[in-house]
Amino acid sequence: MNKEDLVWYDRKRHLGLPLSFTKYYIDGDRFFVESGFFTTNIDEILLYRIRDISVKITLGQKIFGVGSITLTSSDKTNPILELKNVKDPRKVKEIFHEKVEAMKDKKRIRVGEILEDNENCNHDDYDYMDDDDDDEYSMN
Repeated sequence: MNKEDLVWYDRKRHLGLPLSFTKYYIDGDRFFVESGFFTTNIDEILLYRIRDISVKITLGQKIFGVGSITLTSSDKTNPILELKNVKDPRKVKEIFHEKVEAMKDKKRIRVGEILEDNENCNHDDYDYMDDDDDDEYSMN
C-alpha cells in the first residue's frame, strides 16, 4: 500500500484522533479495511458491488468532526460494512459515490447487481407459456 497512489485513506478515530489499528482506504477499483495489531486482517470489497452508502453522525461524533459510514454491498463475505469514526464523513460519502458510479459505468453494471438478489423473486409463481410466435408470461 503506497499512500500516494490511494484515492482516499483514513483510520478509525477515537476522540477525533487516529489512534487505532484499523485503516480504511480506496485503491483503484477496490475498498480495503485493514485491522489488527498482532494479527492483521484485510477485507476487500470491489467498488462496483456497493449498492448503498449511508452516513450516521451522532452528537458525540459531531463534537469531534467524525461520523460512521455504512456500505451495503452484494459482496458475499461482507454484505454490510461500517466505517466507524472517519473524518469528514459527508466528503468521504461523496468520494465513495463518485468512485462507485464510475466503476459501475466502466464495468457497465446497472440492473445485473439488482437482479442478482433473487430473495424476493419466486420463479415458481410464473407460468412460462409458449404460444406460436409470442412468448408470454402470466402469473398463476
